[in-house]
Amino acid sequence: MPAFNFRFDNSYFRDLPGFYVPWKPATVPAPRLLFLNRELAAELGLEADALDGEPGAALFAGNALPEGADPLAQAYAGHQFGGFSPQLGDGRALLLGEVLDSQGRRRDIAFKGSGRTPFSRGGDGKAAVGPMLREVLIGEAMHALGIPTTRALAVAATGEPVQRERPLPGAVLTRVALSHLRVGTFQFFASRGDLDKLRQLADYAIARHDADLVDTPDRHLALLRRVAERQARLIARWMNVGFIHGVMNTDNMTLSGETIDYGPCAFMEAYDPDAVFSSIDHGGRYAYGNQPLIARWNLARLAEALLPLIAGNGEDEAAMAQAVAQATEVLDAFPNLYAQALLQGQRAKLGIEQATAAQDEADQALADDFLTLLHTHAVDFTLGWRRLADVAAGNEAPLRALFGDAATAPDAWLARWRERLGAGDAAQRAAAMRRVSPIVIARNHLVEEALTAASEHDDLGPLNRMLAALRDPFTESAEHARYAEPAPAAVTACYRTFCGT
Repeated sequence: MPAFNFRFDNSYFRDLPGFYVPWKPATVPAPRLLFLNRELAAELGLEADALDGEPGAALFAGNALPEGADPLAQAYAGHQFGGFSPQLGDGRALLLGEVLDSQGRRRDIAFKGSGRTPFSRGGDGKAAVGPMLREVLIGEAMHALGIPTTRALAVAATGEPVQRERPLPGAVLTRVALSHLRVGTFQFFASRGDLDKLRQLADYAIARHDADLVDTPDRHLALLRRVAERQARLIARWMNVGFIHGVMNTDNMTLSGETIDYGPCAFMEAYDPDAVFSSIDHGGRYAYGNQPLIARWNLARLAEALLPLIAGNGEDEAAMAQAVAQATEVLDAFPNLYAQALLQGQRAKLGIEQATAAQDEADQALADDFLTLLHTHAVDFTLGWRRLADVAAGNEAPLRALFGDAATAPDAWLARWRERLGAGDAAQRAAAMRRVSPIVIARNHLVEEALTAASEHDDLGPLNRMLAALRDPFTESAEHARYAEPAPAAVTACYRTFCGT
């Protein structure tokens, strides 16, 4: 096969023996490329033209490995819906290796859906076209919204069916991430009491994601603090675009602060803090409004895993008690970290240009009361924020139209908001607000439409048209107008997402 010039430098394979099982992807009968992310390929130093053909399809389906790849299945554990599984691991994924991108960042390149591994737990290790293309749509949408995320480099059809409730066409996703280190990776070794491997893993994570901490004496506590800071910013960004992850298990929380695993995820339409779309989240554990709470819960599980390292060796009772107190302090600081990150984003969406700490409480109340208005009147979350920018520009009609017969409902709130804004250039303020409040999101019914066309009719047209809109989410245009419209309420009310396994 052609030399694809991946220039692998596989630190996980090289530095962490015993943390994975070397493994090869399954071969498939008829690989065919469905999607290639040419922009991302260039970012990784790859030649997209060389990848966009039969040799590229063979590579991305797993039939031929690029030179320098060291494929492996990573070991990890995890709390799934609150219950601990001591061994999960890459049951249908393989880390091919790592490259340094054009900015010098180390990036994982991994398969998803490439066949059984020793961690498959009875599963077939395969994936279907629809869920893998969902990773493309949502990952690219999140990237365009400025939210840290894993991204799809490619999706290749395999030419063989996978059996779910019915046979579906199979596919393999190639995913790019800053790393696949998860809270669950630490839980795997902590639950086994393997402090040597736990320390080795923590030091690897620090060197990879927080290199400035390498020589600091309290580096393991500092690692917990950094992960908490990244997660606070990430969850705040989710909340400010109405994103619901749907399966915030500890094996789906990365140390890098990237969003990972677009299974039963969705974007909220009519604002509702209790919104749940995942078919497997029967109790609403991972509802939209619970996401900050679950993030802290997951961080507590990371803290538990790291406690012996924070304490030095985990054997001295006084040192362990101090470690518990230090870790608890980090966890107790998380709600405020999150609240500050959320408010920073909300101020931008409100058009508030100048703010002091003394104004935090009043500004938070202003944002909360706007959300209460949206909730009370079942107003679309995305359009509610976007049309507020129109009001800033002097046009109230689009916002009032969202409230229907209750068009005067925002009057009192708008008066408070205008008083808070004060003087300023209206056009500049509106433009700034539109840069942070998208007009286009991955509307759930249109995602399903695109995935159905690709999976059942081999028609990639709807997917590609939707991608074009999602990659330009802040620009309002006639061409992409349908991607800005909510689904009918009856459709949203019965919409459910699935994990894709």
